[in-house]
Amino acid sequence: MGRDTAETTRRLKAFAAGLGADLVGIAGLSRYNDQYEFSKHLLSKFPFAVSMAVRLSNGVIDGITEEDPTEIYVHHYKTVNTLLDNIALRVANYCQAEGHDAMPIPASQVLDEERLLGAVSHKAIAVLAGLGWQGKSLLVVNENFGPRIRLVSVLTTMPLIPDKPVENRCGDCTACVKVCPESAIREASFQKYALLREEALDAQACNRRLRKIADNPRYGVRVCGVCIKVCPWGKKTSTPL
Repeated sequence: MGRDTAETTRRLKAFAAGLGADLVGIAGLSRYNDQYEFSKHLLSKFPFAVSMAVRLSNGVIDGITEEDPTEIYVHHYKTVNTLLDNIALRVANYCQAEGHDAMPIPASQVLDEERLLGAVSHKAIAVLAGLGWQGKSLLVVNENFGPRIRLVSVLTTMPLIPDKPVENRCGDCTACVKVCPESAIREASFQKYALLREEALDAQACNRRLRKIADNPRYGVRVCGVCIKVCPWGKKTSTPL
């Protein structure tokens, strides 16, 4: 890919950042692994994805407890998802205006309740796009923000230069493993990706807690956040391992 593609990539990233994305990366979808059960028909149509993240407020995340994810976090969660969806829509429109196909994927949408899958894995795309590595909780951990981010993706045919994945830096840390109320995080050790999601996470156990919280009229949304809160990569006062 030449100078024109590099400039196209730079302009697109700048556009997304100008809309409020704190992190922007490009994933080449030919490297998307079947372990994430990526929709085959989408994979055949779109060779690239724009991965974008908005950081979460430290004040909000630090207020979460195992007993109370807090109404403030619920509102914050929904607000950030809305912002992400708006950014994705405008990035997709930008790609279309340049003459390329594009599809914004909702920031938070479960299409398969049994397997807890969306249209694509935003986390898998973010890892391919170099926004962070996949932590033991399977959350994307960014060097600056830790897992205190929410993600969205735009699939596109626009020729772009993919970013490179970054090295996993969780090391021997087990903070998220120890804090999980459902013991859902299995402390899998892997350099880039878990071979299978089930090796790293009991997704059904995690979902039981999320459903219980969502059933509480105080919250009404599947949120938890305790593993996000404890990660040393997200804490200003902690020195990452």
